[in-house]
Amino acid sequence: MKNVKKLLVVSTIALSLFGFNTQSKAASNHVVKSGETYWIIAKNFGVSANSIKSANKLTSNMLYTGQTLTIPASTISAADKDLMARLVSAEAKGEPYAGKVAVATVILNRLDNADFPDSIKAVIYQKDSGYYAFTPVQNGTINNAADADSKKAVTEAIASRGLSQGSLYFYNPKTSTSDWILSRQVTTKIGNHTFAK
Repeated sequence: MKNVKKLLVVSTIALSLFGFNTQSKAASNHVVKSGETYWIIAKNFGVSANSIKSANKLTSNMLYTGQTLTIPASTISAADKDLMARLVSAEAKGEPYAGKVAVATVILNRLDNADFPDSIKAVIYQKDSGYYAFTPVQNGTINNAADADSKKAVTEAIASRGLSQGSLYFYNPKTSTSDWILSRQVTTKIGNHTFAK
């Protein structure tokens, strides 16, 4: 009995330390409460607002208290969220919160783009000409634990998935040595990073 209690305590602590909402992967229903928006519901369930609209065949941004929505199954695992958060934490250390969300959005935009790999892990660990696409993978800082803001930024990027300006790249213009990246169309600038597609 002691071993069962220890296992239960350790499992509970592990889930609480992980820091991500671990909603079930199966589709479920949700009754809209007063003040809720698609974005709030999406964040709570770890899915995109667009996927909720699509699953319910809705085009309006209006929600009504008491309305029942089908919440689609999450397509991003807790392990992938953690990997994204660790990359965001390493790439956007010292950057504003909006920059952290934008870095997470780049990962999701690459996942949704046919020119990039079709899994989060493959996007993050993509290699070209002997170099990884992301510096923290190259230098190992991706192996450090993510901070709370980076975890929150990943959740926000997932909820907003499909609503961005389509950024596929980001760089620091003060330190970048690539002429190619400077030729890409700039979508926005946040902190020290320039985002482009």
